[in-house]
Amino acid sequence: MSTRSRQAWTEVITTAVAFVMAFVVGAIVMIVSDAEVMAKWSYLAYRPGDALTASWEKVSGAYGALFLGSLGGLGPITETTAQAAPLICAGLGVGLAFRAGLFNIGAQGQAIWGAILGAYAGFGWHLPPVIHLLVAIAFGVLGGAIWGGIVGLLKARAGAHEVIVTIMMNYIASKLLEWLLTTKAFQRPGRTDPISPVVDWNATMPRIEGTQLHLGFLIALLAAGGVWWLLDRSTTGFAIRAVGQNPHAAATAGMSVARTTVITMVIAGGLAGLAGVQYALGPGVLGTPVPLSGGLVGTVGFDAITVALLGRSRPFGIVLAGLLFGGLHAGGLAMQSMAQTPLTLTTLLQALIVLFVAAPGLVRTVFPWLKGRRTRPLAGAAQAGGLQ
Repeated sequence: MSTRSRQAWTEVITTAVAFVMAFVVGAIVMIVSDAEVMAKWSYLAYRPGDALTASWEKVSGAYGALFLGSLGGLGPITETTAQAAPLICAGLGVGLAFRAGLFNIGAQGQAIWGAILGAYAGFGWHLPPVIHLLVAIAFGVLGGAIWGGIVGLLKARAGAHEVIVTIMMNYIASKLLEWLLTTKAFQRPGRTDPISPVVDWNATMPRIEGTQLHLGFLIALLAAGGVWWLLDRSTTGFAIRAVGQNPHAAATAGMSVARTTVITMVIAGGLAGLAGVQYALGPGVLGTPVPLSGGLVGTVGFDAITVALLGRSRPFGIVLAGLLFGGLHAGGLAMQSMAQTPLTLTTLLQALIVLFVAAPGLVRTVFPWLKGRRTRPLAGAAQAGGLQ
């Protein structure tokens, strides 16, 4: 087996062990946080069966509900894909920037602008079917691309730090959305609360009847394929990877670091904008369009950072990470309703998974048999892949 193959298998094994550790720690937290279960542990010496049975029922019930809510049938599986689609798109935007050595913390603001322009094109214009959807998607992507491109220009022309700029622009995008929803162009007629008109049905993404599987998931997969082609098969992608690996060497080789920075942030912003489009034009839980509001995109831009890191900034890995987090989101509601487990536990599981995957040294310390294997820390995800 070649060195590269051994490294790949090492990463797979380390990641699998990290997942096991995360779920084990999550189980311990569930047991410790349940007063009824802990009461049985107080007389463990006398009746150990009570404590063990109660603990098993608590953990198996919660994880069983998580599985059923995310993968337990056609409905839950398609709900997982619906939850994963915007995470994949935004994760691709963050991951692409990482490959260029840029920390795109502004996917949230870019997604907001994608939702703003996508929704406006959806309810403000009345176009024929198919054309209306395509125009709305294009406008949403354009909104995110412009918002990301501003960051790229400030970075390339003025030397502004992209982390600070993107964080500030997240706030600007959020506040601008709040203001726009009070204007005549965006506020629903007859309403005084900040909510927009409903997007025309022609502009919503079609879905398979009776499921949550809609066109947005296919678009997310196509976007992942496009990013893979860009990075591995195009000269622009070669420049992105070269700048991410060593900007000084790339400049010496004749590549324009400033131009590559702007291009990367424009594309990354467009991908994050596509995530906002998923929310603005998606069919909604009941198959009806969801109006534009302040919390429409949730925290997708911040979740995307985790997805990109877990996917090691590679398109295929980001798709898998997006599906994982989509499953955790979908299964979290089932855990709450079926097993009376707090919804925040799914957030804890996400954090634990990232913690252990991002710290291979910790995994090797707990499992010494992995010490002989070389692993690449996730902290270097911003330059993952380089010129491979």
